[in-house]
Formats: sequence, C-alpha cells, structure tokens
Amino acid sequence: MSIGLEFTNDLARVARHWRTRLDKRFRALGLTQARWMALWVLSRSGPMTQRDLAEQLGIEGPTLVRQLDGLEKLGLIERRTGDQDRRAKWIHLTKKATPLLTEMADETEQIRRDVLAGIAPADLQVAQQVLAAIALKLEK
Repeated sequence: MSIGLEFTNDLARVARHWRTRLDKRFRALGLTQARWMALWVLSRSGPMTQRDLAEQLGIEGPTLVRQLDGLEKLGLIERRTGDQDRRAKWIHLTKKATPLLTEMADETEQIRRDVLAGIAPADLQVAQQVLAAIALKLEK
C-alpha cells in the first residue's frame, strides 16, 4: 500500500474517531451530532443564512431545517428575516446557547489534551502544516 493511500485512510479514520468521541461527550449534553455541529459552526462563524450553514455542514437545506427546528425548540437558535432579502433566513445563536457552547468547548479541550498527550509540539506543527497544504488543494 502506498504511503499516500495509507495517509489518506488514516486521515479519514482519525476524523471519524474524533467526531465519534465528541458525539459521545455531547450526547451527554442532550445534543445529536447534527445539532452540535450546527451550533459549533455558528459559534465560530457568527450569524449566517440557512443556505450558508447548510453548505458549511455539507448537507441539504431540508435536512438542515429539521435540525434548526429542534435547536429552535430548545431555545438555542433563532431565525431572523434578512434585511436585504426577506426570503433569506439568518440563524443566530441565543444567549441560552452560551453556557452550552462553553461546556462543549471545555469538553473538546479535555479530549484534545488527552488525545495529543505525549506528542511533541514540533510533530504537531509539521502535521498541521501538512493538513493545511492538503486542505488548500482540496478547497481549490
């Protein structure tokens, strides 16, 4: 097996295990993977349209609408009509989401510390540079 094939297989496996580990922790907070991923994107990017959020998450609009319905019922997001285009719905986090996002960030940091313990910072820096180069090529 070529090193490139092994690397990409390992990359996919690590990403899958990372999401699974987060999902397990966040499930204890009452969130499904689809819901916590939407909250996470919104917390990092700020308010955005439903269309942009669906694109960021890599899902179709109707699938996102169901997730947003659930988050809205929990009081974690609100939909607002756009100023320029009244058809566009902008998704905003509510104040109620703040403590949950803080807890998510704390859980994520603990997992990160556990997983990366014992790996030299220089090795992590090289790995990050390689991943950034791959991401740049994939985004083109």
